[in-house]
Amino acid sequence: MQPGNGSVIGKVNSPTTSTARGMWAMNEVQRAILGSAWPGVVGSYTVIQEFKATTDWTCPTGVTEVDYLVVAGGGGGGGCQPGGIAGGGGAGGYRTGTGLGVTAGTTYTITVGGGGTLGSSAEGGDGSNSVFSTITSAGGGGGGGGGTPPSGGGVLNGKNGGSGGGGGENSGNTGTGGTGNTPNQSPSQGNNGGGGGNPAGGGGGAFEAGNTDGTGQGGDGTASTISGPSVTYAGGGGGGTTGTNGAAAGDGGGGVGGGTSVAAGAGTANLGGGGGGGANSVNKNGGTGGSGIVILKYTVPGTTNVATFVVSGSWTAPTNVTAVDYLVVAGGGGGGAAYQAGGGGAGGFRTGTGLSVSAGTTYTITVGAGGEGREATPSGSGAARGGSGGDSIFSTITSSGGGGGASYQGTPNSNGAAGGSGGGAASVNGGATGGAGNTPNQPSDGGNGAPAVPYQGNAGGSTGTYDSPYCGGGGGGASAAGTAGGNQAGPGGAGQASTISGPSVTYAGGGGGGAYGPNNGTGGTGGGGNGGKGDTGGPNAAAATAGTANTGGGGGGGGNVTGVSKDGKNGGSGIVIIKWT
Repeated sequence: MQPGNGSVIGKVNSPTTSTARGMWAMNEVQRAILGSAWPGVVGSYTVIQEFKATTDWTCPTGVTEVDYLVVAGGGGGGGCQPGGIAGGGGAGGYRTGTGLGVTAGTTYTITVGGGGTLGSSAEGGDGSNSVFSTITSAGGGGGGGGGTPPSGGGVLNGKNGGSGGGGGENSGNTGTGGTGNTPNQSPSQGNNGGGGGNPAGGGGGAFEAGNTDGTGQGGDGTASTISGPSVTYAGGGGGGTTGTNGAAAGDGGGGVGGGTSVAAGAGTANLGGGGGGGANSVNKNGGTGGSGIVILKYTVPGTTNVATFVVSGSWTAPTNVTAVDYLVVAGGGGGGAAYQAGGGGAGGFRTGTGLSVSAGTTYTITVGAGGEGREATPSGSGAARGGSGGDSIFSTITSSGGGGGASYQGTPNSNGAAGGSGGGAASVNGGATGGAGNTPNQPSDGGNGAPAVPYQGNAGGSTGTYDSPYCGGGGGGASAAGTAGGNQAGPGGAGQASTISGPSVTYAGGGGGGAYGPNNGTGGTGGGGNGGKGDTGGPNAAAATAGTANTGGGGGGGGNVTGVSKDGKNGGSGIVIIKWT
């Protein structure tokens, strides 16, 4: 008998998800299982999660290790006094690796560090640390100031951090660059800032020290492909100069230095770049540091035939799988602001069965973010609609983000925005219209408990005569339009239920309209947020609520909430679910 060939005598067999005849060596069985080619085993899939703000992450069942990228917030650029120029902020610490052990079912706090504050006449502020599990990346050091140096010249020196800040200069006095990789990590998380001069020192970057590519230039950051395409993170800020333009920033989100005709630039958000150093010209201030980011990548083992994506990722079609069922829900729209605003429209809802896929092909999964709820202006009104939600995408299926709810006194933004489902209108003079749903026109083919319909969502509710009690319209939902505002603010349109993941879950409810009085609109079933309501002098005022995460629900519209927030609230993020046999 020839061992390890899958048969007793003769022809070598190949295992499949339905049969594996013959005798197999254990190493061959293991390879087959990992390749999703063994009876009873369904395909694994890869998830990539990007965290741009502090939150919690619960390790999924069966996951024992992750790849990671942890980038801290960049340091702020220094500011200067007359006769001085300031150093660029150091990049946030950059740490990446593979195979970090995690425990399924455990909830981990993920901390995303903020960028350091800008310096106005002294050093810039340090960036904040980013943390996941046992991995901490240190915030970038602030750039040295360009002030009149006290004894020892401390204000001119760049500060230590993940990467060090660049040194400043004033009247021939120069500061030293801050020390990078502080505290010490192996591999190094960053580099030193450049010393002061004219230009002032560039902030250190993840790849190289400040001033490496030229006096005052920020150090370049380091590229990563953890999320797919190559992205460069953690570039240092450029130093300020007495010339026309400040020194160049390091690649990876660093801010440019200030000059006689340009202000210092800020580090790019979620890249961990250092802010540019200020110059004694257009604006003496440095630039703020860019916030950090945490990215996790992991493989969910083949223990189920349902893949649920609550954030963007990728999925590889298992061996012999040629068709899937799907649910694709986009992010809900944010609610409008102030007094009697419209609720956000739900994200587009599309579901179907038998969508063709190719075994072995990796598909990018995009999960749309919820739209931003509109903040009320200092006068209490809202100048613009709530933000529209982001699209969710799988293969050839795109569901459109929900339309933002309208804001009071925001003409022409008193009308709801169009989207997967439309945003509700605000109550204003002459009335206003809700946003159109099903924009662009797309069907939902039905299945798994949902009916086949020729649309992905519905219109937001309108408003009529501008009269007491002043009530906004509800955002549209997957199965019903938002209700118009009248004697009561319009409730959000109802969402649609699906059984694709097992039990029935309702998604894509519209956000409720806000009310000047106590008659606010409730959110539609399926994650819609409630509208805000007023109660002048009474205890019943309440702020609007956000759409529920991973339902695509619209955010509630703002109300007349004395002493509380008049803001509209964020829409809920979307979701993508794939099911196969």
